[in-house]
Amino acid sequence: MLPITRTRQQCHHGFSLIELMIAMAIGLFGVLIMVQVFSMSEANKRVSTSGNDAMNEGVVSLYAVQREVRMAGFGIADTRILGCNLLLRAGVTLVAMAPVTINHASIPAGDTNTDTLLVVYANTDGSPQGDLITAAPAADQFTVQTNAAFAVNDWVVVAPFIRTCATTAAPLTPSLTLTQVASIAAPSITVTAGTGEVLPAVVMPLYPTVFNFGQRMPRVMAYAIRSGNLTVCDYSISNCGATGSVGDAAVWVPIGSNIVSLRAQYGRDTAAAGAMDGAVDVYDQTTPTTACGWVRISALRLALVARSAQPAAAATTAAPVWDGSANAPIDLTGNTAWQNYRYKVFQTVAPLRNIAWMGRVTGC
Repeated sequence: MLPITRTRQQCHHGFSLIELMIAMAIGLFGVLIMVQVFSMSEANKRVSTSGNDAMNEGVVSLYAVQREVRMAGFGIADTRILGCNLLLRAGVTLVAMAPVTINHASIPAGDTNTDTLLVVYANTDGSPQGDLITAAPAADQFTVQTNAAFAVNDWVVVAPFIRTCATTAAPLTPSLTLTQVASIAAPSITVTAGTGEVLPAVVMPLYPTVFNFGQRMPRVMAYAIRSGNLTVCDYSISNCGATGSVGDAAVWVPIGSNIVSLRAQYGRDTAAAGAMDGAVDVYDQTTPTTACGWVRISALRLALVARSAQPAAAATTAAPVWDGSANAPIDLTGNTAWQNYRYKVFQTVAPLRNIAWMGRVTGC
């Protein structure tokens, strides 16, 4: 009979080194699988989250631009001032003032293959047709039909009766000067000295017209895609076209992240003169050069392209399109790695109500 102590030693063996190594390998393999699954989950989560962020940025950005476009032309839609150069302040002139201009010559280009927009409107409570001057002007004092429509510090321009800013035959662009009402004494208003206007010496009823833009300066907003973001510049505060302004975030302020393209087209009424119905017949990017040409622009077709913030390998195989591209892809090759992102196109047609409400214009 074997001793009890020997039997117990034979029944209680430990793990061998090989068994421990195998167990550690299995454990490490399991940990590796869990880390890989977690990593893939987090990557998918980041892509999904960045896609949601792109959706939000696109919607908000489109709304912001569309809201401005819908106001375009308010208070400046009269053919006597459409197309005029407007001296906003010393050294800053708005060339060819219009409700909304695609790729305005004064605005530095945005990112490659993107458009820029310049939107202009006033804040007036007065008549959009202006207030007729009823007596020969005396220096900077003007006798107007309804001086009660003016208030001290209103921003105004004085336009000659004879429209010379943008005629149907030979468009010219003299500068109108933005000035303020200094005082009011019925039936006259007095404006800040130095309007710079050359007022024709003609007889009644061919006196000039005063256009009241309201207590705030006209809103002149420039939009452009810069470094993959939607940016805006307030022309009434900054000189948006000044050398070196493009890279200044205090001038061109980012308002939409990962907005990589802006495209726009004018909606044009091509009906014969005198037969315009305000309906859009064609869309194009041909900027009008006359007041009558601007009267025919009643809508703006607009598209913004939002991009996911996080790249993903081979995320996009074909560039997106929009209604204005005739099924041609939107060029995104300004970024050589453009296919590593996901894209969403946000587009709309914004009516230029303040142009449409003018109706038919004599001579156009």
